[in-house]
Amino acid sequence: MEQKNYKRITVTSALPYANGGVHIGHLAGVYVPADIYVRYLRLKKRDVMFIGGSDEHGVPITVRARKEGITPQDVVDRYHKMIKDSFEEFGISFDIYSRTTSETHHKFAAEWFKKLYDEGKLVEKTTAQLYDEEAKQFLADRYVVGECPYCHNEGAYGDQCEKCGRDLSPTELINPKSTISGSTPVLKETKNWYLPLNEYQDWLKQWILEGHKEWRSNVYGQCKSWLDMDLQPRAMTRDLDWGIPVPVEGADGKVLYVWFDAPIGYVSNTKELCEKNPEKWGNWEQWWQDEDTRLIHFIGKDNIVFHCIIFPVMMKAHGKYIMPDNVPANEFLNLENDKISTSRNWAVWLHEYLVDMPGKQDVLRYVLTANAPETKDNNFTWKDFQDRNNNELVAVYGNFVNRALQLTKKYWNGVVPACGELQDVDKAALEEFKDVKGKVEALLEQFKFRDAQFEAMNLARIGNRYITECEPWKVWKTDPKRCETILNICLQLTANLAIAFEPFLPFSSKKLREMLNINSFEWEQLGSIDLLKAGHQLGEASLLFEKIEDEVIQKQLDKLEATKKANQAAAYKAAPIKDTVSFDDFEKLDIRVGLVKDCQKVKKSKKLLQFTIDDGSGTDRTICSGIAAFYEKPEELIGKRILFVANFAPRTMMGIESQGMILSAVDADESLSVVTTTKDVKPGSQVG
Repeated sequence: MEQKNYKRITVTSALPYANGGVHIGHLAGVYVPADIYVRYLRLKKRDVMFIGGSDEHGVPITVRARKEGITPQDVVDRYHKMIKDSFEEFGISFDIYSRTTSETHHKFAAEWFKKLYDEGKLVEKTTAQLYDEEAKQFLADRYVVGECPYCHNEGAYGDQCEKCGRDLSPTELINPKSTISGSTPVLKETKNWYLPLNEYQDWLKQWILEGHKEWRSNVYGQCKSWLDMDLQPRAMTRDLDWGIPVPVEGADGKVLYVWFDAPIGYVSNTKELCEKNPEKWGNWEQWWQDEDTRLIHFIGKDNIVFHCIIFPVMMKAHGKYIMPDNVPANEFLNLENDKISTSRNWAVWLHEYLVDMPGKQDVLRYVLTANAPETKDNNFTWKDFQDRNNNELVAVYGNFVNRALQLTKKYWNGVVPACGELQDVDKAALEEFKDVKGKVEALLEQFKFRDAQFEAMNLARIGNRYITECEPWKVWKTDPKRCETILNICLQLTANLAIAFEPFLPFSSKKLREMLNINSFEWEQLGSIDLLKAGHQLGEASLLFEKIEDEVIQKQLDKLEATKKANQAAAYKAAPIKDTVSFDDFEKLDIRVGLVKDCQKVKKSKKLLQFTIDDGSGTDRTICSGIAAFYEKPEELIGKRILFVANFAPRTMMGIESQGMILSAVDADESLSVVTTTKDVKPGSQVG
């Protein structure tokens, strides 16, 4: 809850890297909760600014540019547009979505650094860093790969091992290699400027550990873990050619560290917005430097240290800025029980979802909020997505709304009937529903979006129980006046649903208002039982949500399966060569070509196929092989020339004497393929 009656609220959401699209992990962790909160504040008539933008500097941008053979600017132009367009279509309601390559940002960030430099707030240090002698450049963390010293993954990056999740430094890697040239880098001295975090440690402990015990346990706990250690100075510059040039003498070839540059983007974007529309927004300083402004950062857990320690120290060192009042960081969302990974393309991408599931923005918003990883990691599955849509949005919310509107259309031509004398069942339903506004508000103020959405859905549950218990379709036949009262109450609950779900499901609330023939509602009206006056003409009723069929979900699962197979193929390495054998040992094997005359599954066996083979001897040979799982139609092997070992001792399988062994190759996905010849070699021909 707010401890102070702030005049305005500045809300930021983490700046996504413009080197790829936005996926459901980003949405669940940052953008959906931030948007819910901002929409709620606007409904409350609070003075709020919602700031977003693309982070367009840093190594991931240059890595992708080098990989594609284009410029970093080409990369960020492409993905900035993709991200911005996706956010707009999905309903993330930024007041500004700008970028860190803007002229405003470059100038603003450079001035910030120069102020700290001029005031002696930065420390100049010379250190040894990895250098690529072939490419003639220092290597940023992501330009170095090697063996992780903890889990021995051979593809660990210089900043993190994606297999075990450990944070690393490039010098920790075993057998490091440059991703630019493939050569082994050397250590070389270079000069950079550092932010002395250690000098602010006592202040940070007081401000966070003593002053913000109300923060989420995962945020507070991570901050405490950092502050319980001795903080060290952190470099605010890098040896790179993509970024904001360091604005001091002797800094040629150096740019601002992306984590110095990026959070300043919140402020420069605010400045950009205020300069475009000063009548509405006033001056940018009041949103960042006025003690009557509340600052909230929405981020994922991997950004906690930057928003709770590094950026606050930057603002404290500057001297004029307010500190964040809360940082409601979420944990991670997994996908089908596996960690979301952009490098492995294991993700549900927003721009693809919007194409595959047109008009279903609110379904994804609902599911991601219901599964929000607020204090621990959570999991997204397409089956759960389907179940929540069909069993909650369709069967609970949509079902109640449809019954209320269709019955009103049937009995009163879509005109709201009058409410007569209330019976006990009516009073009980209204009593149950009257506290929903207070509950939803209290939960949203505490950043408990999952629970707040659940309370909003409770309105629909109350409505369904009420209409089922009252059975207006039966009452109409005997007591039309009583039926009027029942449906009036149902319609009032329906109108309340349009208000309660406005922050969570904005597209559905707009559609429902159109069906109710109401332009807008005020948040303060939530809980009222006279939102729709008797005699009001409703709009045209239609289904608020539609059922999602199995084949739609299967397409998404097939897409993920294709990704998994592609990853397996890309990561495939041949098994190690077995121990050396003598040529004499090989000569003992009699490997021959056989023509398959018949092939069928062995009855009562799930594993065995029975081959009838022409081995060139004039007498057919029978061989049983346990590869039935890989050949749904064994008859397709008839006519193939395959290889088999001819001189193994006969062996009885399922009552059949098998006279040899079929040779098969094991693929990267562990499937088997019978080895065949490329020419029509005569049956019985020897291999050697």
